[in-house]
Amino acid sequence: AAAARARSVATTKMNAQSSRSHSVFMLHLCGRNEESGTVVQGALNLCDLAGSERLDRSGAASDARRLRETQAINKSLSCLGDVFTSLANGSKHIPFRNSKLTYLLQDCLSGDGKALMFVNLSPTIQSSNESLCSLRFAQRVNQVELGKATKHVQYSSAKGGSNRR
Repeated sequence: AAAARARSVATTKMNAQSSRSHSVFMLHLCGRNEESGTVVQGALNLCDLAGSERLDRSGAASDARRLRETQAINKSLSCLGDVFTSLANGSKHIPFRNSKLTYLLQDCLSGDGKALMFVNLSPTIQSSNESLCSLRFAQRVNQVELGKATKHVQYSSAKGGSNRR
């Protein structure tokens, strides 16, 4: 409820209800087998990314607050694209610290997990440029190979200690 209140939504020339911020939901899970003492940990990250905008089409340039929101949205999406490009190229340095969004998603994009992305496109001719940009972004993301997801399991030994694998 607190996150929904903090989420910024506003009317622009392009949308009656335009997300003015990203929303990230992180669920950390821990399961324990009482008989074996095995503990399994995992996380589920759900992200609803605000879409990039063209200032001239959205009308955000005429409102200082909307302008700052649009710039922040576009910057964080650009940073996310940079992370995906670095991952796809196998770079030694991945720029996770370039935005709050990429910093939050660092664990799930660092090879410990799997990612699935849905891209929402507008069917109108007027939005064809934005749709094309979204498809190009999705194509860049599709080039990323995160590798095999790893299990986070702790096995208890008979003497009360634990081994992590």
